[in-house]
Amino acid sequence: MRLFRKILFWCHLFCGVIAGIIILIMSVTGVLLTYEKQMIAWADTRNYQLTPPAGATRLPMETLVTKVRESQNAAPVSVTMRAGATEPIAVALNGGRTVFANPYTGEVLGEGATGMRNFFHVVTDWHRWLGTEGAGRATGRLITGVCNFAFLFIVISGLYLWFPRTLKWPQFKNILWFRRGLPGKARDFNWHNVIGFWSFVPLFLVVLSATVISFPWMSNLVYRVVGETPPAPARPPQPSAPQAANATNAANSLEGVNSLWARAEQHSPGWKTLSLRLPTNAEAPLAFTIDHGMGGEPQKRATLTLDRKTGDVTKWEPFSSFSPGRQLRSFLRFAHTGEVAGFIGQTIAGIVSLGGAVLVWTGLALSWRRFRAWKARRAKVTAEALA
Repeated sequence: MRLFRKILFWCHLFCGVIAGIIILIMSVTGVLLTYEKQMIAWADTRNYQLTPPAGATRLPMETLVTKVRESQNAAPVSVTMRAGATEPIAVALNGGRTVFANPYTGEVLGEGATGMRNFFHVVTDWHRWLGTEGAGRATGRLITGVCNFAFLFIVISGLYLWFPRTLKWPQFKNILWFRRGLPGKARDFNWHNVIGFWSFVPLFLVVLSATVISFPWMSNLVYRVVGETPPAPARPPQPSAPQAANATNAANSLEGVNSLWARAEQHSPGWKTLSLRLPTNAEAPLAFTIDHGMGGEPQKRATLTLDRKTGDVTKWEPFSSFSPGRQLRSFLRFAHTGEVAGFIGQTIAGIVSLGGAVLVWTGLALSWRRFRAWKARRAKVTAEALA
């Protein structure tokens, strides 16, 4: 057991030193991304809170979309409505822009907080691809994926190494709580052990889910673990048609949206956001996304598909209708950000990401001190041999 522990320790240290800087980057950017959705939503709409006129009602959705299309000279791609009489309507346009409109007049209020969106875009690029662009992203994704595996090993091996050789309360007490007044090496050791122990479970989930996101074969393994065949890879998006053609198709595809939108609102009362991706022809059914949560809780989101001509429900897909493999994969996707447990989960994920950064820092500091001590001992032995 001593030999096993020694081998495990050196593997733990080696992985930490080699992957430490990349893990530190992912941890710090993870902290910055903790409340990304809430901060973007607040920044987007803080200047667009509306005061509805007395007795006013929202314009029909077909009218709203048409007004936005005409004012922006661009094809609407999707529409999102938030619950609440003072919330603007968000309309995504062909080309990647999103504008906000007054649901009572159809007036376009603006594009929201582009600065905030750009900030999180840059942070996400570093978190996923180390800031690389274009073809370099494949390499960046591979590096972060491999480092996620290294981090997973560090987390698991760290729990084993955390247990003291003598299983007595005084030894546990020294590594369970922060201690004051310790010198540098002892302080780093104490912080490394305390943070590593108390963050183990959420940090394990965050890092495990990161490996699932990083590699398709890990995502497929999630399905195989529960005895399911992994779904076929998604087809790459087709090139966009010319903007004018898309605008015409979008206009033609609005027929019947008013009544079906009203039906979707009533189908699952208590929703927080209701969104529709506009089809490109008048025959396609309408698929609504109904969300009762904060956007990252898959168990509170469902898809409702309505027949374009009859208005009948052709498909209702709540989380409970998913196969166990799909449920587990969705859970892991949002366990990475903690959103699966709502605001509290996000907060915990942010805290353990910060803890991960401290673990890297203290681990590297301890490794550096160990290296310096080894070098000093070697120099002393050499000096004694020469003497």
